[in-house]
Parts: sequence; structure tokens; C-alpha cells
Amino acid sequence: MRYRLTFVAGVVLGYVLGTKAGRERYEQIKRSALQLAQNPAVRNTAESAAQQSREFADKAYHVMSDKVGDRVPDSVTQRVHALRERSAHGPAEDDWGTSNT
Repeated sequence: MRYRLTFVAGVVLGYVLGTKAGRERYEQIKRSALQLAQNPAVRNTAESAAQQSREFADKAYHVMSDKVGDRVPDSVTQRVHALRERSAHGPAEDDWGTSNT
């Protein structure tokens, strides 16, 4: 699914950048994308996908930590603890200015 979304985003970006329709077509595409992003159904789907991915990542973390045990270097362990601590304090803004939810 991720690859499909990446492909579609690439096609849209390529079309927008390569179109000869001019600024009007660009503004029309921009308005359509904004409407799509603000659609409650799309937002709910994105939020549920994010929640499912967090749950999956948590399960994978526990499975891997059981299998790997103490063989992980300290630098990796410290980084994981720092990331878990940061995410435990609620949704924070990422480097792009958006929330991590």
C-alpha cells in the first residue's frame, strides 16, 4: 500500500510540475488536494492507519527485543528509549511542523 501511495504521489507531482496547463490547473489541483486532505473520511482513515501502524510497531518491537535480547549495542538501546520517552509525552510536532498522530 505504501508503494502504491508513493507512486500516485509521484505521478501527481510529476503532472503538476510538468503540466503545460499553467497556473489555473495547478490551483485547481491544489484546491482538490486540500479538499481531499480535509475530508473527515480521509482523515479518519489516515488516523486509524497510523494507530494500526503504531500497534504493529509495538508488537514488532516486543518480538524483536525478545529475540535479540542484550545483543543490541548501547547506542541503539539509548536511542529507542529516548524515542519511546518522547512519544509517551503525547503527540509532539515533527521536523515538518505536523503532529505525529
